[in-house]
Amino acid sequence: MDHVAELLKSLYIMASMVEARDPYTGGHLWRVSQFSRILASDIPLPDTDVARIALGGFLHDLGKIGVPDAILNKPGPLSEEEYAVIRTHPEVGNRLLSEHPLAALARAAVFSHHEMPNGKGYPQRLSGKDIPIDARIVGICDAFDAMTSTRPYRRGMPIARALSIIEENLGAQFDAELGARFIALGQNGKLDAVVGFSEFGIPVQECPLCGPTIVVRRGHRSGDHVYCRHCGAEAVVAWEGNAVHIASTGKKGTVEDLQPEIDVNLIDALIRETVRHIKQGAISKRHGFFGLFR
Repeated sequence: MDHVAELLKSLYIMASMVEARDPYTGGHLWRVSQFSRILASDIPLPDTDVARIALGGFLHDLGKIGVPDAILNKPGPLSEEEYAVIRTHPEVGNRLLSEHPLAALARAAVFSHHEMPNGKGYPQRLSGKDIPIDARIVGICDAFDAMTSTRPYRRGMPIARALSIIEENLGAQFDAELGARFIALGQNGKLDAVVGFSEFGIPVQECPLCGPTIVVRRGHRSGDHVYCRHCGAEAVVAWEGNAVHIASTGKKGTVEDLQPEIDVNLIDALIRETVRHIKQGAISKRHGFFGLFR
């Protein structure tokens, strides 16, 4: 199992490196992974499938490592040419996975999460049930998080509004059955602990000066400094019981302060969760687990 944990860690770190480049989407991969886990568990799918789909949710944007910073970090709508570059990320991610021993676990989510039931998605223009279930689940969760997350050019939507947009597009952009399940989960409050958080119990913070995302990690203590990677502003962390907030110091971070960081503790927690699901479920050759646990 240690061998599997190390292989999983390499995948999680690869994906985290992509997210670390983007100052606006802190926690996006964790949220999509958790939404995907919640929906897969609600179906319900076997534990091994839940583990695979949650992993795919975290890795789905792996191919954005090939998108230039000027496009990835653009604080506004993309041009047609820029959007064409963004649309290459599923294929790039699929190529990046190609030689990894656990590639089969995440390939469907990485390669196909932008396919649509009506056949108007990309990159293969798949339709209906030809789209792998991993991708149909992650596609819903990815879109929902995009709608409910704040960006520099717009506030995140209320949960109810985002769910209504999914409902309006059932059978077209989103799988009808899975989308209906996701809507029910949202209406019943089952997504509330994930929306707007960067991990359980830690809400995403906003820069006191410019607004974009600042992520506070569980390992931060009161008095620690965190930085906005959009404007460089420095803020100080303050915990009050289990609640956390930040306040501006009025200073700017140095070049060293603003370097992206990988949250190793969060990755270790995700690995433990993934391994737990694998242990609870049957080993499946079809899903790439067989032989790794001997």
